[in-house]
Amino acid sequence: MNEMLLAVWRYRYFIFSSIKNDLRSRFIRSKLGGLWMIINPLAQVLIYALILSEVLGAKLPGIDNKYAYALYLMAGVLGWTLFAETISRCLGLFIDSGNLMKKMAFPRICLPLIAAGTMLVNNVLLLAAIFAVFAALGHYPDGQVLWLPVLICVTLLLAMGVGLILGVLNVFMRDVGQVVPVVLQALFWKTPIVYNLNILPEGYQRWFKLNPLYPLVSSYQNVLVFGKSPLWGELGWLALATVFMLFVALVLFRRASPEMVDVL
Repeated sequence: MNEMLLAVWRYRYFIFSSIKNDLRSRFIRSKLGGLWMIINPLAQVLIYALILSEVLGAKLPGIDNKYAYALYLMAGVLGWTLFAETISRCLGLFIDSGNLMKKMAFPRICLPLIAAGTMLVNNVLLLAAIFAVFAALGHYPDGQVLWLPVLICVTLLLAMGVGLILGVLNVFMRDVGQVVPVVLQALFWKTPIVYNLNILPEGYQRWFKLNPLYPLVSSYQNVLVFGKSPLWGELGWLALATVFMLFVALVLFRRASPEMVDVL
């Protein structure tokens, strides 16, 4: 483990430059360039704010705003987007980087760190767009929003742990890449993002709360919309599970790394 950390430190400039190049390569032939990194998430949240709030608008307790549904939806989407996109990126990370792994000698652990950095930048831009829309709609989160970096960190680490495991398995069993998107879609609808858990019968609510993403998404909604603290009790257990998943992912990655190059 110490060798891995030392390798990351030695290749820190390679990691940062790769993140920069990854973000730049998406818009290299675009006239607006990096502005699309803001325009795309801003357009997404504007759709939620201006259309869905009218079509599916609903009064939420504790929110005195005609766009209450849009606020609630955008807060949940922020957490879900970071989780789902990070897993999707990690799922094909080693397959997409096969040629690079064969031609260049560098610590393979740099690849997931580059992916994590890229996803973090994208999510911060989405957060900035959401704050802009919140202000336009007359909603200003209170001091509880200071817990948001903690939630983002837990979300990213959890997604990286799960994503690394799935990414390694996908190299040897390509069926994993076909199953995961279906599972993510089902998990999206099992997570209270487009609906409030209180509308469900009490007997069903406890089953939905078993979803590991429930405390995360609900905590995003608490700090951004309701002005409440995160669900610390549930998040504590989730943080322990995150550490365990990261440990398993790193052990699996370290053992499978030499064989992945041969398979790819």
